[in-house]
Amino acid sequence: MISWLLVMPIAIPFATAVIAWLARMGPAGRWISLFGSVLSLVASVALLVAVLENGVVAAQMSNWDAPFGITLVADYLGVVMVVITAITGLATAIYALGEIPERMEKLGYHALFQTLIAGVTGAFLTGDLFNLYVWFEVMLISSFGLLVLGGSREQLDAGIKYVALNLVSTLVFLSGIGLLYGMTGTLNMADLRGAVAAVENQGLVTVVAMMFMVGFGVKAAVFPLFFWLPASYHTPSFAVSAVFAGLLTKVGVYAMMRMFTLVFTGDIGFTHEILIWGSALTMLTGVLGAAAQTDFRKILSFHIISQIGYMTLGLALYTPLALMGGVFYLVHHIIVKANLFLVAGVANKLAGGTDLNRIGGLYKSSPFLAALFVVPAFSLAGFPPLSGFWAKYLIVKASIELEHWVIVFVALFVGLLTIFSMTKIWGMAFWKPHPDGIEPTPGRIPASVRVPMMLPIVGLAVMTVLIGFFPEPFVQFARISAEQLLDPTAYVTTVLGAQAEAVVTVGEGQP
Repeated sequence: MISWLLVMPIAIPFATAVIAWLARMGPAGRWISLFGSVLSLVASVALLVAVLENGVVAAQMSNWDAPFGITLVADYLGVVMVVITAITGLATAIYALGEIPERMEKLGYHALFQTLIAGVTGAFLTGDLFNLYVWFEVMLISSFGLLVLGGSREQLDAGIKYVALNLVSTLVFLSGIGLLYGMTGTLNMADLRGAVAAVENQGLVTVVAMMFMVGFGVKAAVFPLFFWLPASYHTPSFAVSAVFAGLLTKVGVYAMMRMFTLVFTGDIGFTHEILIWGSALTMLTGVLGAAAQTDFRKILSFHIISQIGYMTLGLALYTPLALMGGVFYLVHHIIVKANLFLVAGVANKLAGGTDLNRIGGLYKSSPFLAALFVVPAFSLAGFPPLSGFWAKYLIVKASIELEHWVIVFVALFVGLLTIFSMTKIWGMAFWKPHPDGIEPTPGRIPASVRVPMMLPIVGLAVMTVLIGFFPEPFVQFARISAEQLLDPTAYVTTVLGAQAEAVVTVGEGQP
């Protein structure tokens, strides 16, 4: 049963992709994609229930015992990422009913979208590094297809930059995998905990750890490796932008959290010091880039970068409170950032563009959309009592406890500049009149388009408010996730079974 629970969140979107591809020439493809997204959410919730009951669950594909076979494993962090991926996928699938034109559906939009969801889910559930590389490639291929699906010059230019820099990341990552296997003879993450600690040349291990940091850093868009993101995320359809913004960079952050708590823990003073200052520079450069933009989606794209800095800072500080804040921030940000891109899509339909200098009047014509924008925007900026406030509070409090005053200042300053950016969008897109005198009334959008585009925005906004007003269960979930990261004994024991005792002992640095 556990094997099926781990496989189904990956198998369902893959099967949906195949069926949607076969049905792409007619309207059935969109409904197949939607139904598959619903099933994926059901499967992910079933897996969540299993993890809540057992703590950590694992399965060995084809009964090949770890560390020799393909391992799927889910702890608290892994399963919450699977669930939030399914939620984002369902929200985007509903939104696509109103936005994605028939031409893109015939080119295979729904098949590519479901393949992307499968790749992201696989990355969160895999228990070995080689298969993490495979899932990264699945994500890269499907996301590139989605990025260039419109066929415009701008999209092709963005696609080339996106693929080129991500291929560099893949090359560094794969090189690191090869060196790590050469040193340890294993790529199973649980087995690597003891194998890496037993390597005689720990200096070489630190070098390989830095290769992984660079490889994952490109995926996560941390400083100074983020240039591909603002060059590409504003070019595809808004549904694609939303799923990219919500999920893709978080896979890099997740991989970094997993490897630098489970495997690369022998030189924390060096690796995590780099992460601390890299996180601070990521926050600063991202928010300054956003402040300089005047396009709705470009502002949001740069803010992805700045918010990634908070998540990696939770890992860098490496305390239970900081990691708890990092996990909480991951979940909060996926919901909020995806929702803001969905709001931008509706604003584009109503006002005729996303350039803030050429649009306006959205508050007068659609106060409901304005209210729905305020919820994720204020949450992103950290206004209490929305979810972003608690996420920032945990990270800042952890920094204060460690007396990292410069980091505290940077985190608070970035929050202020985030408020500035969200206020700029509000003032120029919603408050001021449209410069061309256009009345962007909701009646300009047919109900068949407006309803599916608004429904997921409402749903994600409600989730943001619920997390903000009732944070305790989410904070406790993040606390247990952080404890499992800092003490991966249950993870190693569940994956390796009888072999785990020696690995755990070596991993803890005991004789």
